Amino acid sequence: MTRRKMLGGILVGAGWLLTGVRMPALGQPMTEKGNVLLDRTPNYPPGLEDAVKFTLMDALYGRRSRRFMVGAEIPDGVLAFKSKKQPHPLDSLEQVLVLTTAAGNTGWHNMIYRDSSYAPHLSDYSAAASGRTFPSPAGWHVVDFFYTDDNGVYYFPTRDAPSLMERNEKGQMDLNAWIEAHRARIKKLAAGRLHLPAAEPYIEGHNTWCANRPGSTLIIPVVDIAQMTLNVLSYMVSNGFCIYDDVHGQRIPGIERFKKLVDVENPWPLSVVERESLTFGTAELTTSCYAGMLMLQALGLGGWMFSGIDMYSVLGASGNSKVPGLGFRFDKKEGWPMPNITGLPGIYEGYCPPHFKDMRTAVEALAERKFGPGGPFHPETPGPWKDTPKVRTAAKVQSPELKDCVATMAQYTLDRFGKFPGTVPTIYILTYLQAHHLDLDFYDRFFKPGEYLKTHAEHMARWHSDRMK
Repeated sequence: MTRRKMLGGILVGAGWLLTGVRMPALGQPMTEKGNVLLDRTPNYPPGLEDAVKFTLMDALYGRRSRRFMVGAEIPDGVLAFKSKKQPHPLDSLEQVLVLTTAAGNTGWHNMIYRDSSYAPHLSDYSAAASGRTFPSPAGWHVVDFFYTDDNGVYYFPTRDAPSLMERNEKGQMDLNAWIEAHRARIKKLAAGRLHLPAAEPYIEGHNTWCANRPGSTLIIPVVDIAQMTLNVLSYMVSNGFCIYDDVHGQRIPGIERFKKLVDVENPWPLSVVERESLTFGTAELTTSCYAGMLMLQALGLGGWMFSGIDMYSVLGASGNSKVPGLGFRFDKKEGWPMPNITGLPGIYEGYCPPHFKDMRTAVEALAERKFGPGGPFHPETPGPWKDTPKVRTAAKVQSPELKDCVATMAQYTLDRFGKFPGTVPTIYILTYLQAHHLDLDFYDRFFKPGEYLKTHAEHMARWHSDRMK
């Protein structure tokens, strides 16, 4: 085995997932051969059929950040403009289409088939049994979603959902059933829009005029880097690798006990492994927002994906009691430049204390996610194969020794650094996706023709004809 194999194995897994993504709602004509059934969606606006027919190439080549929404104002400068229209929130169908495109469940994950090191057993990497609209390294699927609009703050969990994709005998998708299955998972956490002052340091200066404004829907993907790191450590041990503490220049105490399982003489640097874990998490964050961004073009909505809102203000560690954010718990420690956020109790908890007794408990919870009921390696979990139980039980169940090895490295990190992971945040946000209605008057005033799409030009007529009267 080589060190290159360790990283390559994960990246190949991520690449496989990227090439395996399917977006059945795009580019399919409304014929019997199409993938999307609309006749089961009651009273849908004609704009929905436009979106189903919209091509992926149109979405890609027409993608732009379109920030100027109805009700907005740029008070000064070369693009000074004040909207004459009132804010116009997304209706429920528009909103759920954006949400499900960014965070939707798309059926059963196909998993990763083989590694010569433990063939003929199935690779045991995946942590989720179902796939989503965005790729995940090795099928770990750690990200989950929050969002806010004028009416409230919501949690939209799709991470461990069973398959929510219904297809008929021709393989066609029941769009209405898909939407309703996702709607049923939404949990309202608070009334009213998430309070983020339109000023720095809460929102970057270039976004204070347009981010989280009345009428918008702001989607907030959140990733648990603690669980991502445990996935990476489990992967490493399965392939014969361990870590050492390069920050303090020492081996992990007790790692020699596992010399028959891992190469204790050639360990990986802890900081490198944690950096890779953070990178894998950001891959999920950004690709989910990008998927939703493409749907904005098909629906004729404005909006953009961006990183210009302070993560600590959103999660709940702004330092200002009047800006409580989502209310995640956090810790501070002398020498830490920033608070470390660990989770929202009872909603979205990081795989580390205080949400778990210790790191061994967190490791067991991850094994249960993988091998327990509903997990990708449980025989009773449905799947896409003709003999699903045979496939799902083809991976080796994690041995107590493997879990001990992972827990030893993780517990050392927690004890030595005071948090897990030790060198990167436990809970992290990078990108957001905002959706809103455009004020085309702004674009007509300042831009040449062609800077918005036909779907934008016709959006009000095709989606909100009642407001055109």
